[in-house]
Amino acid sequence: MKDAMDQHRPARPKRRGLIALAMAANFLTATLAFGQSSPPDTLGKIRESGAITLGVREASGGLSFSYGNGQYGGFHVELCQRIVAALEQSFGKKIEIKYQNVTAANRVPLVQNGTVDLECGSTSNTAARAQLVSFAMTTFIEEIRMAVKKKSGINGFDQIAGKTIVTTTGTTSAQHLRRLVLSGMQFNQILAKDHSESFLLLESDRADGFVIDTGILSAQISASKSPQDYRIVGEPLSVEPDALMLRKDDVAFKKAVDDAIKAQIRSGQLAALWDKWFMQAIPPTGKPIGLAMSANVKAAWDNPNDRPMETYVRQ
Repeated sequence: MKDAMDQHRPARPKRRGLIALAMAANFLTATLAFGQSSPPDTLGKIRESGAITLGVREASGGLSFSYGNGQYGGFHVELCQRIVAALEQSFGKKIEIKYQNVTAANRVPLVQNGTVDLECGSTSNTAARAQLVSFAMTTFIEEIRMAVKKKSGINGFDQIAGKTIVTTTGTTSAQHLRRLVLSGMQFNQILAKDHSESFLLLESDRADGFVIDTGILSAQISASKSPQDYRIVGEPLSVEPDALMLRKDDVAFKKAVDDAIKAQIRSGQLAALWDKWFMQAIPPTGKPIGLAMSANVKAAWDNPNDRPMETYVRQ
């Protein structure tokens, strides 16, 4: 019995080696297949399924917000709805709209992995993000400033030493605040999970200032219990182009989205949407945000482009 067992022992290392080689070959095959995968075809996906998933925000000012009960509105949300209507005309069939709530932290991954087909929130087009996703033509341009209570006496960023400043995690505003810290400014920085929580910290005096896009600040102040208690101060930390976000290298879908946006600019529909969502009373508060169209926005519409903020020149 011992001799019979000994005859089989030398074969075991060989089997292990063959198994290891097979596993390595399978891994290499999978890696090559992944690297050679075809580009995304969102138009084909929408046509086949008869549905599109729009990424929306709970509280991104007049750009994208929740009515409750799974309903959303805002400048970018209605813009996306009109893009879907253009796709319906092209396909000759009805397209079901599904909404997926996204946050500043998860919006890029949800677009990348196909959960969201078109993100309709308040995302700045940056060179870093453009390595991961694509952006449609610029439709909104933001200034990063700070909301404070009037009683605080704060008039700008040069007066925040020793103060507590909040912004929302996953935003470019957080990056700008970090740069201020690196430049030697001494203040306490808080990162909130979303814009509503950021404003709540300011409202409850747990923060002295809330730094984010002026459109979001204006909307949060307008919806607050005492809008007269707040003001927006400081020279802009940054001027940033916002745009709808979609999967990278999906050339056909990006062209369809961009063409629909340019058609709305030419027809005056986009200007009408601006008036509706930023200058007129909107739900749920029944108050207007009161954000007039800036020269920067007008210039972006006059010359439609998808340039990231690093190449943007302030008007």
